[in-house]
Amino acid sequence: MRRRAGRGAAAAPRVLDAARARVVALDLLSRKAWTRHDLLRRLRRRGAPAAVAQAVVADLEARGYVDDRAFAVVWAESRARGRGLGSRRLRQELLVRGVARAVVDDAVRLVAAPSDEAARARAAAARRLTALGGGEPERMARRLSAYLARRGFPPELVRRVVREHLDVAIPDE
Repeated sequence: MRRRAGRGAAAAPRVLDAARARVVALDLLSRKAWTRHDLLRRLRRRGAPAAVAQAVVADLEARGYVDDRAFAVVWAESRARGRGLGSRRLRQELLVRGVARAVVDDAVRLVAAPSDEAARARAAAARRLTALGGGEPERMARRLSAYLARRGFPPELVRRVVREHLDVAIPDE
């Protein structure tokens, strides 16, 4: 069987020029929103030199196609409402995606109001308790506490919600 040229382990990596990198970036953006950091990384992985990737992303950012602030708000909103995540987890995920800390803080503040976050924590606790079934209250409290912490809820909220649902106090960590 013949191998086609340009395929396989022997093929040299393709270097993208500015025009091709722009086409790749626009193709990526046509499917979903990207952060500046993620788009730069993707262009570099596709073969664009650093300077070319920076120039393309800067141009797209200036034209409004790449907007970390809008991305952060939409991302935080969908993850908070859709998955019931807490503010700590939302911050962590956005920071990993390369969004600036100030932008992350603004987005999370807009989306995760304390009353909304408490309601999400209570709903997550109720779902988790149903899944856990039953057992001794201290063990259930530890498991529920760990679950809510992994979901990104602040420790003081976790303690309050566990106490509300199980009438068991979780010690301060």
